[in-house]
Amino acid sequence: MAHCASYSLTALPFTSSTHSSSSPSAIFFAKPTWKPKILHLRTTPAVSIQKETPETERPDTFLRESDDLAHSSSSSSSVRARFEKMIREAQDTVCTALEAADGGAKFKEDVWSRPGGGGGISRVLQDGAVWEKAGVNVSVVYGVMPPEAYRAAKAAASPDQKPGPIPFFAAGISSVLHPKNPFAPTLHFNYRYFETDAPKDAPGAPRQWWFGGGTDLTPAYIFDEDVKHFHLTQKKACDKFDPNFYPRFKKWCDDYFYIKHRGERRGLGGIFFDDLNDYDQEMLLSFATECANSVIPAYIPIIERRKDLPFTEEQKAWQQLRRGRYVEFNLVYDRGTTFGLKTGGRIESILVSLPLTARWEYDHKPEEGSEEWKLLDACINPKEWV
Repeated sequence: MAHCASYSLTALPFTSSTHSSSSPSAIFFAKPTWKPKILHLRTTPAVSIQKETPETERPDTFLRESDDLAHSSSSSSSVRARFEKMIREAQDTVCTALEAADGGAKFKEDVWSRPGGGGGISRVLQDGAVWEKAGVNVSVVYGVMPPEAYRAAKAAASPDQKPGPIPFFAAGISSVLHPKNPFAPTLHFNYRYFETDAPKDAPGAPRQWWFGGGTDLTPAYIFDEDVKHFHLTQKKACDKFDPNFYPRFKKWCDDYFYIKHRGERRGLGGIFFDDLNDYDQEMLLSFATECANSVIPAYIPIIERRKDLPFTEEQKAWQQLRRGRYVEFNLVYDRGTTFGLKTGGRIESILVSLPLTARWEYDHKPEEGSEEWKLLDACINPKEWV
């Protein structure tokens, strides 16, 4: 599994686009409100995370026993428990809908845990009738951040203060869905919750928490009715909570999924948000839940309309060229992917966002006015769809 701030974990190896994403293998370390300026990506791990252990059965929860027992009396732990419940239910719902749309293929599931608490469920469907590759992952992670992050966060701290490492908790669901038919769009979504605890040697320091996530559409060909339906579904979910959410998060999405070296966006956007903690925690939990529950109604009707349309070899080749752009963004800019690769994350989960096939042609330019050119123009010049 996004992304944007000085430090961001889009893909804690389960592990999106913080600002992604888009690695379905990822939980994002979202940009906190205090904007730490260190924790840039390094060649050595910046975060301490235990290696995973394969499991044969899914546990009822990946939370530590202390969290699980405390959730009835602790508001924060309650959010942890309810967010994990939400993402696991969303994973089941999405996978059931994807298998039904495919008509035969089934997800391969890997369950894993870590000795100190946490774990995840990675599900991948490959070479189906409809899906070239579909990944839907959930993850619960406990780790430790370096002390520099705490000093950056605590404005009142003395320059000589040397607090210990800062424990953190992160949970998220992340998914990327690549259909075979070039008229059926790729979808990415990721929703996550993050907390930091006070260092043991700094009692009384405030706990930080925030939510992040988003859902975005990446077609190879534009069908206006499809894109409008997708964006309208995102807008309806946002409007239930704040009428400013959709325009704000739509622009955030356009800005985040920008391939700088190409001067174009990865796709046609959707919504993206990060470091949200300036609203009531219960409201934001409900908002993230509503967004996750909107994935299927936003996407499956489009797949049903497009999955069986006839196409040419030239149209398939264009889809593969756009898949190449997807690969470029994820490997070069997606914070979750790059963070996971540099911190020894679960590699199969981190790279599950990549398509099975992609294509690069030297100096390819679509003919002006063609359907391919229209898609590229929309990626260069984002539009308002609703």
